[in-house]
Amino acid sequence: MVVAQAIKPHVAVLSSPGMGHIIPLLELAKRLVIHHHFHVSFLVITTNEVSAAQDQLLRSETLPLGIDVVRLSPVDVSAITTDDMPVGTRLCVIVEESLSKFLKTVLIELGKPIALVIDFFCTKAFDIGRELSIPTYSFCTTSIAFLAFSLYLPTLDREVDCEFVDLPGTINIPGCSPLQIQDLVDQVKNRKSDAYKRLLFFASRLPLSAGIFLNSWEDIEPITLKAVIENPFFKGIPTPPVHPIGPVIKEEEQPTDDLGIECLAWLDKQPPESVLFVALGSGGTLSYEQLTELAWGLELSQQRFILVVRKPTNGSNSAAFFTVGSDNVNHLKAYLPEGFLDRTAERGLVVASWAPQMAVLKHPSTGGFLSHCGWNSALESITCGVPMIAWPLYAEQKMNATMLAEEVGVATKPIINVEAETCIVGREEIERVVRVLMEGEEGKVMRRRAKDLKESAAKALAIGGSSYDSLACVAKEWNANPSMI
Repeated sequence: MVVAQAIKPHVAVLSSPGMGHIIPLLELAKRLVIHHHFHVSFLVITTNEVSAAQDQLLRSETLPLGIDVVRLSPVDVSAITTDDMPVGTRLCVIVEESLSKFLKTVLIELGKPIALVIDFFCTKAFDIGRELSIPTYSFCTTSIAFLAFSLYLPTLDREVDCEFVDLPGTINIPGCSPLQIQDLVDQVKNRKSDAYKRLLFFASRLPLSAGIFLNSWEDIEPITLKAVIENPFFKGIPTPPVHPIGPVIKEEEQPTDDLGIECLAWLDKQPPESVLFVALGSGGTLSYEQLTELAWGLELSQQRFILVVRKPTNGSNSAAFFTVGSDNVNHLKAYLPEGFLDRTAERGLVVASWAPQMAVLKHPSTGGFLSHCGWNSALESITCGVPMIAWPLYAEQKMNATMLAEEVGVATKPIINVEAETCIVGREEIERVVRVLMEGEEGKVMRRRAKDLKESAAKALAIGGSSYDSLACVAKEWNANPSMI
């Protein structure tokens, strides 16, 4: 007798390019498959510059059964892009062209999934979802604070005539903590720019979502979460239903490559909570001058460290966005001060381009994290109970850094002379802030706070926890609606 196998409900998840978006959306897909028994098609927008790290992440043999990676055909954007185009603008062009040409066909070929989950840059999918009667949800890869700013941005645009950077004081988002002008994302600092117009367009389309998944939970952003749900301004937009399901982060994987094994073996020999991990995300780079000052600051601090180094640049801080995992270890000496590797050999480990971040953060010898404060990295650090030195580079990272330092209490920020021409953080300030985190009383307070939030995150994600139940509630709705299956 042959027993018919139940057909699992089918959901599509669509990410824009870049590890900061692909990682959390892929982890959401895994949760839907493993915990809620869905079949997920994970849609990938193809670019000519696929990073080694992304390629490794999406290998089918590393994914659970029930996730199919579907790569949209590549698009030729050479006629509408230029070599000097900012990374963010080029990314947006690729996404728009890819979705316009291929998304509808792919969704039809997949049998029209019962729901589609997208990120902030994929809002073209709202039109296609509506045309195919597929409910389309947004996944917020950033903090709730940035979501609140995005929902408020169309109103701010209508009510303010001058450039936002010329406003006195702060930007006061209803029900939320004041936003410092210096923490504004670069895209909104010139309202005449193409980058601003694109951001405003994406933000204005958020209310089209059937719901918004938040990569956060109540204990880390209680005031902002309450505002987005209850404040009359957000209700009046109206803001779609929000579902806090975080932290959605990459699960720890034991490294099998030589570099990852070397990192963990080196950490095994260090005292507990004695090592500062220095890594600036999947796309972050520093100038030669800033990398030199960072290296000297680490050396002067006399603290143990793991330093991830990429080829310095004199241009964008996001220059490695498409190439993470591609730097050559043989070039390290050329990037660092003469003699640095020899002088710090007994207390430091320097690696090229990449390190197994979650494995390093979870290691008991790791006591601090100098981070660019991308939201994925911030959540990973918090869920490992590791406090941070905030070193924001681009996107919404300045907002994150201020929130993590002043509201959440798990980070400290170096003092920067914002009026200086270069805004370089000097070696003495780096030495000071490293010592504060690794051996000062302030660092101990931050470490206790990080460990408290680590426990809070674990409770939220456990069966019966707030984040688990929030996703389970949506999964139940998808399963219960006959028109969606």
